[in-house]
Amino acid sequence: MTPEEVLKLAKESGVKIVDFKFCDLPGTWQHFSAPVHILSEDLFSEGVPFDGSSIRGFQQINESDMLVIPDAETAFLDPFTKVPTLSLTCDITHPGPAGKQKPYSRDPRYVARKAEQYLRNSGIADTAFFGPEAEFYLFDNVRYASRDNLQYAEVDSSEAHWNSAGKDEESNLGHLMPVKGGYFPVAPSDTHQDLRSEMVLNLESLGIQVEAHHHEVGAAGQNEIDYRFGTLVNTADKMLLFKYVIKNTARKYGKSATFMPKPIYGDNGSGMHTHSSLWKDEKPLFYDADGYAGISQMAQFYIGGILTHAPALLAIAASSTNSYKRLVPGFEAPVNLVFSSGNRSAAIRIPLVESPKAKRVEFRPPDPTANPYLLFSALLMAGLDGIRREIDPGKYGYGPVDKNLYSLSPEELSEISSVPGSLDEALKALENDHEFLLEGDVFTADLLEKYIELKREQADQVRLRPVPIEFAMYYDA
Repeated sequence: MTPEEVLKLAKESGVKIVDFKFCDLPGTWQHFSAPVHILSEDLFSEGVPFDGSSIRGFQQINESDMLVIPDAETAFLDPFTKVPTLSLTCDITHPGPAGKQKPYSRDPRYVARKAEQYLRNSGIADTAFFGPEAEFYLFDNVRYASRDNLQYAEVDSSEAHWNSAGKDEESNLGHLMPVKGGYFPVAPSDTHQDLRSEMVLNLESLGIQVEAHHHEVGAAGQNEIDYRFGTLVNTADKMLLFKYVIKNTARKYGKSATFMPKPIYGDNGSGMHTHSSLWKDEKPLFYDADGYAGISQMAQFYIGGILTHAPALLAIAASSTNSYKRLVPGFEAPVNLVFSSGNRSAAIRIPLVESPKAKRVEFRPPDPTANPYLLFSALLMAGLDGIRREIDPGKYGYGPVDKNLYSLSPEELSEISSVPGSLDEALKALENDHEFLLEGDVFTADLLEKYIELKREQADQVRLRPVPIEFAMYYDA
């Protein structure tokens, strides 16, 4: 839509409130609202002021004045507000004359815009498509606390096997799933069909084209809804809207949705496998009928770049301390830095598809804690670095490997690199390997320094606290 069309939509829909949404540095939507009478065509160039010092990863208190510039193309009517509300996703700028404001270097959406421009300027391709698959859990109850004398977390799901005995005051109708038994069961075991369907309808009403939805392996309420791929900025916008819809639809049903990578011990974690491909002049560049798994030499160089920079990428792709409770060697986690055809035990999988347009690269370590703007941009920059430097993954020990990596002997596994074992290790890798991100000023040193600082603070918070299992193991030492 154009600004004029947005104003028309607001008037015809009886909008009373305008909501301005933007993304902080860690990757979470923030927002503030105003009465609809402030909405004008000039607003889309002049922007709306806000305090940038109160947002994670943004400004200091002495330089807090910032602007949000609404993007008319992102307008939608919020289905979760009682008062008719128009939502607009915004870019962040420094204050300045209308249309001449300086973009903010730490605005993740600006990074994504620069990544797309860098791709066009490279001459390698003109379009990058991304398709994330974000898994999530639905819980009926969530309780947690972290105090000086208390470290506690409890989640519950009516589908979970631990409820097989029921509660004294409640009946139990059975049909509960065993651990890791949640993949594709029908009702009555799958109790979330109607809820997921409503999520799908909400997503489609907001312009997100859904391809499929289903229960996932995690038996205590893990689910997945896949939506159609798109260009970098557009797909990152949709990922934040996707999370918003999932969480708020779940809340309507009296449930809590979480994209936390590992909320349940002993069952599957939630990943965000991310597919990508490059195109030029509306033609796919990753297909070659004679290549390994039908991929082109360019695609192999792209893979080489991602696997070469994978340790650093993980600081962005798996951006929480909890991420590394999912990425554990010896379990069904994509920790092995190799590529393979149709093999879900490798960090990079080449899906078995015959269509040239569908030929793509799937990077499996990411999870939904990642900031999608930064993740897609970093993956693109790593892949382009591989193409520019012609990094052949086969020459660096990255495969292809067409075996079940989970069944390899310790000797065989010792020859395969793996992802970092903690957020701290990933952050160190990013500090040591980030020049490829600075190409074309897509990422800036200032942004990366602030990002690493924020993530180190989170890691410190976890490192300083005892956890309940430590009492079980060491209290009687």
